[in-house]
Amino acid sequence: MKKSAYLLIIFIWSAVGVHAQHLEKEAPEGFDQKQSEIAQGKLDTVEYASTTVGTDRKAVIYTPPNFDKEKKYPVLYLLHGIGGDETEWLRGGQPQVIMDNLYAAGKAEPMIIVMPNGRAMKDDRPTGNIMSKDKVEAFATFEKDLLHDLIPFVESHYPVLANREHRAISGLSMGGGQTLNFGLGNLDEFAWVGSYSAAPNTKSPEILVPDPAYAKEQLKLLWISCGDQDGLLGFSQRTHDYLVKNDVPHIFYIEEGGHDFKVWKNGLYMFSQLLFKPVDPSKFDQYSPLGIPATTNVRGGKYPQIMPDGSAKFKFRAPSADNIQVDLGKKYPMTKNDQGEWEVTTDPLGEGFHYYSLLIDGVAVVDPASEAFYGMGRMASGIEVPFSGDDFYAVKDVPHGEIRQVRYYSKGLRTWRRFFLYTPPGYDMDVNRDYPVLYILHGGGEDERGWAQQGKTDLILDNLIAEGKARPMLVVMPDGNMPIAAFEERGLQLFENELKNELIPHVEKHYRTLKDAENRALAGLSMGGIQTLYAGINNTDLFSHLGVFSSGWISQRQNSIAEGQYAMMEKNAAMINADLDLFWISMGGEEDIAHDNCEKMLGEFDKIGIEYDYSEYPGGHTWPVWRHDLHSFAQLLFQ
Repeated sequence: MKKSAYLLIIFIWSAVGVHAQHLEKEAPEGFDQKQSEIAQGKLDTVEYASTTVGTDRKAVIYTPPNFDKEKKYPVLYLLHGIGGDETEWLRGGQPQVIMDNLYAAGKAEPMIIVMPNGRAMKDDRPTGNIMSKDKVEAFATFEKDLLHDLIPFVESHYPVLANREHRAISGLSMGGGQTLNFGLGNLDEFAWVGSYSAAPNTKSPEILVPDPAYAKEQLKLLWISCGDQDGLLGFSQRTHDYLVKNDVPHIFYIEEGGHDFKVWKNGLYMFSQLLFKPVDPSKFDQYSPLGIPATTNVRGGKYPQIMPDGSAKFKFRAPSADNIQVDLGKKYPMTKNDQGEWEVTTDPLGEGFHYYSLLIDGVAVVDPASEAFYGMGRMASGIEVPFSGDDFYAVKDVPHGEIRQVRYYSKGLRTWRRFFLYTPPGYDMDVNRDYPVLYILHGGGEDERGWAQQGKTDLILDNLIAEGKARPMLVVMPDGNMPIAAFEERGLQLFENELKNELIPHVEKHYRTLKDAENRALAGLSMGGIQTLYAGINNTDLFSHLGVFSSGWISQRQNSIAEGQYAMMEKNAAMINADLDLFWISMGGEEDIAHDNCEKMLGEFDKIGIEYDYSEYPGGHTWPVWRHDLHSFAQLLFQ
């Protein structure tokens, strides 16, 4: 099982000579209240000569309790927001009180904190139009002032450890953007970087971290935090997504709140405890106040959330219910609070897509906060767990095709039926071009919606085509359900007739297709794999490419069908091998429920001389495996 990529990660730290402490999920009550009985640090306002600006500039400097000029200290540079100055943190955040309390509790390393004015211009007061071009540009200019004027001043006037390992930068809002821009842009100067509610001045992550391997090597700690109701959360989220994709360790910490000092004070409290101490990356995913709302949530749905370790947190309001469980294959009992809200956090889930239901007093229902999908023979909720490597079906800035819903009348079945059709980018523009066709089949308990929705077919093909890894093709996603179960031979025969006599003729009459076996492929998962084994092998004059995902003849139920197929295949082995350009069989590892049946089937293929290619992708009998199968299979088609 791969570890979830979208992780909100928090460190557990241990200091040399001090017992490891359990890191709180958030600041405790009273963390920002002054305690008269403890030792307190000192605040001073200083002026330094800025060659960058051409004038003297001010900064506030905090020295810790029992400050000793004979001792050298690490330094944290703490930056304000667009409407503030060097005093904003003092007015809204009380950092000196927070730090005094942390030192008294033995939770932070003694450090000097420098609070400068991040608006590097001669008139640096937050007056007039604070959003004017010259004042906004002054926040970028501060990088030069910080590196060439302020840091040298601090290191020549205070007993500090003047190296990157003992230098940190942190800030809120506009200062949070400066923190990421200056900190990640100058890793030779800063090893500790902590941003709270980064503002739109934050550079794009590709510019912030152009060399992920170097950043991973240089950073001691990268902290990115934000309130869950902050409209600027997207700027932190995009940086986090990029860092996850490029395997750069960091903390992405989301808490309840908006764009305010409640969030920023908590960020400083949490971040400062981790500074200038050994950190243990193996514990990065242990705790987080909040997770990231699942992408499968309905618009605005806050829960379920994906948690740091890939578990899911569910929260549901039902005051009148007596018992609620979340059914994810394993049932998780929920607990009820005084407000009638039910809550539970699951075990870590595997990557990708999972069906689930709410069992309310024993009745399985769809979660109203989640999108619903047809699976398990009924409508069910679904939750998507991100993971490193899932970008092959991410929405990207590439040309996009379309998913079309098509209805047709089946004379053979005497009823209206439906299929979904993927048309590649440019299909409606290049009207003189004909395309090869992949017919792809869903599994039992699902229908034609499976590959269109759960399978992410359009995104997988869009990305492959844009990368030049797959030929532009049509993908037909039909309903494989028949009046008789597909596990019975009559059901397989009905499907074969429907495919040959109704579906293919309709597609080739109404859409621009290349009408020969070399340009037709058939594939399917689970039940659809059995249908592919039957209809595809029986009709190699129609299909030159076959794909069987997580399937195989079911020994206990289909012995007679399989025996007939094996006999036919042995008799026609030479023709089948000659007709098929590709016979691709894949499984979801040994944990796939179809693995044993497939293994026995392949043993029979070996005996009778059937040629095939075999692949495994761990994950079991699940949509993440089948998405990966389509991604791999499509690259091999029609070459």
